[in-house]
Amino acid sequence: MNKMKLWMLAAVLLCGAGSITSCHNSDNSNEQIAEIADECRPGDCEDAIRMYLTDSIAPQYAPGEVAIPCIQVVELDDSNPDSVLVWGDFWVFNYNVASDTLKTVSGGAHPGMMTIQHIEGTGYSVTGFDQVGDGSNYLPSAKRIFGDKFDAFQAIYSNAEKREEFRATQIADYVKAHELAVKYYQDYGWPAREIPSLK
Repeated sequence: MNKMKLWMLAAVLLCGAGSITSCHNSDNSNEQIAEIADECRPGDCEDAIRMYLTDSIAPQYAPGEVAIPCIQVVELDDSNPDSVLVWGDFWVFNYNVASDTLKTVSGGAHPGMMTIQHIEGTGYSVTGFDQVGDGSNYLPSAKRIFGDKFDAFQAIYSNAEKREEFRATQIADYVKAHELAVKYYQDYGWPAREIPSLK
């Protein structure tokens, strides 16, 4: 079983920083290349989760000009490359651009487990999302979904300071990728924060 535990990632690289390679012994290099091509490549899982949060979750909130997810992984299981499982604390924030600042409009947390599959012709997509419930359903649903990973999830979910570090890093990645002319982000009622990589 190829099962990786990814604890408190400093950036959202769900499938690792380098290419994933086959570990079995074979003299047939074409077979190895074909097997590698079928596995989750760097960025595939990341892109699938970001797209799902942006396209399916962000519209549930008051709209903004841009939507930027914040993803913290508890565990990733790619033992079945046709159905990659990712447990995590998933957030999404909608922002408006005001001069050099991203101003938070809306957003929220959606922890749970995502199933990611390769869809022929479209690449990797989230095909299932088992979310933790709200209110009195929170604890029983979180324990059911995370199972033996519950304590690790709680450690991540309850650490607002660490989550803010992840959020700032992921905002910086988004700003760079989309060439936005902003230097700060700001939640309502709080002072603006400098986007870290733009310092």
